[in-house]
Amino acid sequence: DSDLSMRTLSTPSPALIFPPNSPGFQNGRGSSTSSSSITGETVAMVHLPPPTCLTHPLIRLASKHQKEQANIDRLPDHSMIQIFSFLPTNQLCRCARVCRRWYNLAWDPHLWRTIHLTGETINVDRALKVLTRRLCQDTPNVCLMLETVIVSGCRRLTDRGLYTIAQCCPELRRLEVSGCYNISNEAVFDVVSLCPNLEHLDVSGCSKVTCISLTREASIKLSPLHGKQISIRYLDMTDCFVLEDEGLHTIAAHCTQLTHMYLRRCVRITDEGLRYLMIYCTSIKELSVSDCRFVSDFGMREIAKLESRLRYLSIAHCGRITDVGVRYIAKYCSKLRYLNARGCEGITDHGVEYLAKNCTKLKSVDIGKCPLVSDTGLEFLALNCFNLKRLSLKSCESITGQGLQIVAANCFDLQMLNVQDCDVSVDALRFVKRHCRHCIIEHSNPAFF
Repeated sequence: DSDLSMRTLSTPSPALIFPPNSPGFQNGRGSSTSSSSITGETVAMVHLPPPTCLTHPLIRLASKHQKEQANIDRLPDHSMIQIFSFLPTNQLCRCARVCRRWYNLAWDPHLWRTIHLTGETINVDRALKVLTRRLCQDTPNVCLMLETVIVSGCRRLTDRGLYTIAQCCPELRRLEVSGCYNISNEAVFDVVSLCPNLEHLDVSGCSKVTCISLTREASIKLSPLHGKQISIRYLDMTDCFVLEDEGLHTIAAHCTQLTHMYLRRCVRITDEGLRYLMIYCTSIKELSVSDCRFVSDFGMREIAKLESRLRYLSIAHCGRITDVGVRYIAKYCSKLRYLNARGCEGITDHGVEYLAKNCTKLKSVDIGKCPLVSDTGLEFLALNCFNLKRLSLKSCESITGQGLQIVAANCFDLQMLNVQDCDVSVDALRFVKRHCRHCIIEHSNPAFF
């Protein structure tokens, strides 16, 4: 390929080029004629629409023997568009290079509601710039149809790529940039400010993100700019290690419509941060504070203010939580469906009893690595939570086969049971399998298969 292939021409058609062994190269093989590498970078090539007639002598020779039209070209446009709708972003760009008809069909706006890019080596910033430029041709400066951008795991994404999204995609509703650790608060501020319909934001693993608000000034004042709220409902900040209570306070003040909040391994969050969250975000249905080691029973008291709205709670490995915190949740959150308390060594049979008697609609419970939970606690679960489908007791030293038999005799809909590293007999496991036929048992007993 000559240098001319890298220039922006009058009618550009961007095609994302992936190295053959790249993780972002999906559902297809690379071609030496359709790829270009500059200093080992993955680049976005800009080229003219394919010509109507092919002039290569070998291709002309083949066309003489193939007088009939290819079967796929007989399909009407709407059928071709339906087929293209199943293709990932990079393959759709390649289809645009086949012929003029495919070029026009591949850039149908209805096919570009989602951009999904993967791979650690891809130059995401350039790819997003080329794609948005092409999608803005019919509606200058804006991509009105684009609603979802997923670039998770693209470590070369920087603030420049997010600025492109913020400026060109006013109708954006979902953005996933998990594992992109080069983005900062300023780029996130731009996205949430210029994309008023954004509802789903995943910044997990973005360690530089410590706050989400409309501007830096607004984050300091803790008040939305001109009373404008951020419409985010789903926010995943897993592994945002630098997030502190002050940042969580700002997020809560600006994102009052939150229903799903995930703070796994945000190790600096304390009970005070949860208090701020409960003051502003009263509609939360799912909350995870797993591995937040400073969260204690006082934090559980704050979470209990969500009352019947709370359906999902993960407090795994929060060592400061005891039966007292569980009693708060059980007393006020009666419609809880999912509880992950793995590694909370302060929880005993008394806490499980109170939970089982008040949260009778529980479907999934994980109390693995809780050494103080015994067959007595299992009996309370079995006699009160008949809808239980998933139960994890991994490494529960006090659990025996008798407790498992009580569970199996009462919870017929059980679908998953984890008893790895538990002292249970083969007969007990066979009893579970006989009464819960659809149950998958995860165990460490070599005699049972």
